[in-house]
Amino acid sequence: MRVLMTGATGVIGGAVAERLAEGGHELVVLTRNPERARGGSPVLAAARRYRWNPEEAPPPAEAFAGVDAVIHLAGEPVAAGRWTEEQKRRIRDSRVLGTRHLVEGMALVKDAKPPQLIAASAVGFYGDRGEELLDEASPPGTSYLSEVCREWEEESRRASQFGSRVVLLRIGVVLSPTGGALEKMLLPFKLGLGGRLGSGRQWFPWIHLADIVGLIEFALANPTLAGPVNGVAPGIVTNEAFTRILAATLNRPVFLPVPEFALRLMTGEMAAVVLASQRVTPAAALAAGYGFRFPSLESALRDLLVSPTRG
Repeated sequence: MRVLMTGATGVIGGAVAERLAEGGHELVVLTRNPERARGGSPVLAAARRYRWNPEEAPPPAEAFAGVDAVIHLAGEPVAAGRWTEEQKRRIRDSRVLGTRHLVEGMALVKDAKPPQLIAASAVGFYGDRGEELLDEASPPGTSYLSEVCREWEEESRRASQFGSRVVLLRIGVVLSPTGGALEKMLLPFKLGLGGRLGSGRQWFPWIHLADIVGLIEFALANPTLAGPVNGVAPGIVTNEAFTRILAATLNRPVFLPVPEFALRLMTGEMAAVVLASQRVTPAAALAAGYGFRFPSLESALRDLLVSPTRG
């Protein structure tokens, strides 16, 4: 299968690219900087690479030649820094305009259009929902991130107008041995300074990197799967439970909590990302028959921090 990817230089994208290459698939990569991507890994060096600025225009037409599937993972990091108005614009435009231009590029293909689009979204779609159990049929929230995710998904869905099967992966916090949220948490916890955030009662939708990669592979191989799919593990926990289990895995004590007012003082509006409660269940993935490698947080953290998975 020839697969076109965006976001292949990120934590998730890099792992997906490696897995697809291992499976014998041919990769085509859209990237802002083809030369930098070439040095990212042997897999990306071997891929066909095309320069693309997501906010400006559709990708080059030749990138879509013979493509059997598109995996769209590109987007400005949400937790990279304080949410200034400029940063919020970049977060939105990288997703909404980027997806709009990607789908426009798919629509312009003169011969057979790519038959499937596996597109990232996020559990931010649901907003702060307290104890409400959320599945793929739950309505969106009303926050800034909810609105971004709703628009983002609308742009992806437009690919269904010309016959492409669209899967919308609403991804939770991806736990990876390198990069992402877990890497940022490790130092304070290893120093014995890790503590819950705010009340700790907010639900924390997480997923092991191996399982988000597995879900993308599963979506590619299952032509009946379409629409929203929650990319979270079934063993959801609260922030307080996550803190306790992470500290126990590292054999460290749990320190004092970080008060909500302090989080808002340090990070401004972005504090909503870690304080929002999203009790999300992977109902669609389970119903379709996906078997999670790491359904519980204990098993995921043991694998990542005690005996890291290899491939």
